[in-house]
Amino acid sequence: MYAGVKSWIKRDQKVKGTVLLMQKNVLDINDLTSATSTSGLIKGGLKVAGGITNSLIDTYTSGWGRSVAFRLISATATDGSGKGKVGKETFLEGLVTSIPILGAGQSAFDIHFEWDSEMGIPGAVYVESNMQGEFFLVSLTLEDIPNHGTINFVCNSWIYNHSKYKTERIFFANKTYLPSETPAPLLYYRQEELKTLRGDGTGERVEYERIYDYDVYNDLGNLDKKASLARPVIGGSSNMPYPRRGRTGRKPSKKDPKSERRSDFFYIPRDESFGHLKSSDFLVYILKSASQNFVPQLRSIVTLQLNNSEFNTFDEIRSLYEGGFKLPTGILSKLSPIPFFKEIFRTDGESALKFPPPKVIQVNQSAWMTDEEFAREMIAGVNPHIIKRLQEFPPKSKLDIQLYGDNTSTITKEHLETNMGGVTVEQAIQNNQLYILDHHDPIYRFLRKINETDTKTYATRTIVFLQNDGTLKPLAIELSKPHPQADSFGPVSKVYLPAKEGVEASIWFLAKAFVVVNDATYHQLCSHWLNTHAVVEPFIIATNRHLSVVHPIHKLLLPHYRDTMNINALARNVLVNAEGIIESTFLGGAYSVEMSSFVYKDWVFTEQGLTHDLLKRGVAVEDPASPHGLRLLIEDYPYASDGLEIWDAIKSWVEEYVNFYYKSDAAVAQDYELQAFWKEVVEVGHGDLKDATWWFKMQTRAELIEACTILIWIASALHAAVNFGQYPYGGYILNRPTKSRRLMPEKGSAEYDELSKNFQKAYLKTITPKKDALTDLTILEVLSRHASDEQYLGQRNEGELWTSDSLPLEAFKRFGRKLAEIEQKLVERNNDESLRNRYGPVKMPYTLLYPSSEEGLTCRGIPNSISI
Repeated sequence: MYAGVKSWIKRDQKVKGTVLLMQKNVLDINDLTSATSTSGLIKGGLKVAGGITNSLIDTYTSGWGRSVAFRLISATATDGSGKGKVGKETFLEGLVTSIPILGAGQSAFDIHFEWDSEMGIPGAVYVESNMQGEFFLVSLTLEDIPNHGTINFVCNSWIYNHSKYKTERIFFANKTYLPSETPAPLLYYRQEELKTLRGDGTGERVEYERIYDYDVYNDLGNLDKKASLARPVIGGSSNMPYPRRGRTGRKPSKKDPKSERRSDFFYIPRDESFGHLKSSDFLVYILKSASQNFVPQLRSIVTLQLNNSEFNTFDEIRSLYEGGFKLPTGILSKLSPIPFFKEIFRTDGESALKFPPPKVIQVNQSAWMTDEEFAREMIAGVNPHIIKRLQEFPPKSKLDIQLYGDNTSTITKEHLETNMGGVTVEQAIQNNQLYILDHHDPIYRFLRKINETDTKTYATRTIVFLQNDGTLKPLAIELSKPHPQADSFGPVSKVYLPAKEGVEASIWFLAKAFVVVNDATYHQLCSHWLNTHAVVEPFIIATNRHLSVVHPIHKLLLPHYRDTMNINALARNVLVNAEGIIESTFLGGAYSVEMSSFVYKDWVFTEQGLTHDLLKRGVAVEDPASPHGLRLLIEDYPYASDGLEIWDAIKSWVEEYVNFYYKSDAAVAQDYELQAFWKEVVEVGHGDLKDATWWFKMQTRAELIEACTILIWIASALHAAVNFGQYPYGGYILNRPTKSRRLMPEKGSAEYDELSKNFQKAYLKTITPKKDALTDLTILEVLSRHASDEQYLGQRNEGELWTSDSLPLEAFKRFGRKLAEIEQKLVERNNDESLRNRYGPVKMPYTLLYPSSEEGLTCRGIPNSISI
């Protein structure tokens, strides 16, 4: 590649370059999420990360001078040891004002390097900072290299004072190499940088470090604070397996040596933190919901000062989106000492908390109550990939019969055939017309413990019937609770059937609510947290430990990792931790993550791709004559039909990309970085499942293509499908309650009498209470929003600079154009009135897999990564 370039520069000739730096104030998200309250922020102001403002002010007053040094490293000329020659040190010069377009907060500086013919072509650069604070290095561009042209170094990294680093900071040009094709002068630098990123597995990590390592989930509890905050270690055992998270090395808990001591700081590798714009955006909304000041204050207001802990009518809930939730005089000043808080309050003279109206009630405020909408959300809602085709009757359980008794469903054929229009169960199964939403096993295993708390609930099974018009009709709901004597006696179950009038209709409506509570909890803990956030983190760690930044697979996957480790660390601090948002407002309570561990036992990476998932659940069959090679048995299945378009586009792009760099299967098998990456993913990152036989052997291009496609699908489209509809559907707590507090009323009881006389009041006493509902609304709104600097599928924030190879760049452009075509196709589908499941009774189009979106609460858009 570099042949014949030795004499292209005269001695002492200067090579001109441009350096882009980040100088915009950056709000440090760690200061918010690690604080026990916002008082520190209020008194001291919002901390600017690394003191960057002061350092930049100092720089501008004294000149950058000799604060930041650069040394080029040759990719073609070696020193006496075989390493690429290192050039002379040079420094930033004047501020460039002629560049017409810079990113927000960026500044450009001239730089000139002494570089002669003996040095060859630059392939890497050392950067050394003498500044006291950190700064963000965006890029270095070398101009007009004779016989070569421009060379770009895409850095996107925080730089600290050189005294903090054990090894020198190095960045590589944007060329892409398999390990075996790396120019010999760069090989040493490639390997040394990976060693730096791996660290030695010891010590407590500090803010400026970039070390990637693994640990179990031993940081969710806080026994040192109080006994009720003790939580088991999740991961590292066959009993409670789990994906690994990033290691922080914090000291053991004083009272529980197996657990990690919680502190005000949680470490993530420095470059995994939010970009400057996303930090600002996320901070606004996280202050609004998940701060450790706002939620407790809000709950205190509801339970103590308002002296009314219950919603009494559905209209009262609807008023949250219309007139707002009135607050006592003076409360605003307590809840909103920081200006960001004020955006959620009315400013028309009275303090009122007001939420945007969720899409599910924007057109019709009562259609959510229908059976058709209840069933439609199983295939077009926020948890659309759980429903399965019923292939045996009655449905069975996988729970250990010795421990939990016989958990076979008690739903009978007579229960179902009452509403099947003359079709028998046997005929319906043969004709692929019976489907089940089965939340029995994951919930039931923890149900006795859950029901010993204030939460009272059931494990549920729901069977639906595919009608001739393509819609789904609920036939029966089974509610199961533990036997009063012992689990080994098996569950006590009761079956409920649809009803239209009288107290029976109210009972049926309550049964549907218990199903949705199960579904909402499973969604939050498993579909959303475990199966996207948690399972991807080990891949991020292994990628950075074993795939160099110049490796083609690192470059392919990098956009799909953006911000994920940071949001996961944040979640462990305020969402899935002991007494965090999810434990407090969903039915799992203290057993939440343990419940998702039970589900992880059956997680199979190779089945996470959409096509395998659809086949496994029996909702599709292989059919070479059908688009995508699959025929959907529920033809109007919005998530599946739209998802197949996105899946195929991702796979086509990955296939073209992988085949460009790997010319044979042997090239995959002989790629030692790739093999080390995959070995560590299997044996460490997902080590509790390392003995599973389903793991790819990673010996062929087909395996590599499928693995990368699955990973990109999980991080982008799957996450989008289960995330960005949370507030549009669940922001109306009546439609998706997250908790239940009373069991089904029995005839003759006071609760049954109340249900018959005042259904709304009885229903509201059963589902999520007011204080938790308000918490849910705020957190779901946060989770459902797009930030202003979101990068969507088919986009990269480096533009065309992420690689110097033209064919992959052209393939990526085709991928982007294909996604735009798909979006137009999905718009047209939503205009087809014959597809009733795309809108449903609520008149809410299925847009969650539209690839693009604007900023905010849009109910659409597929970001590249799990960034919230």
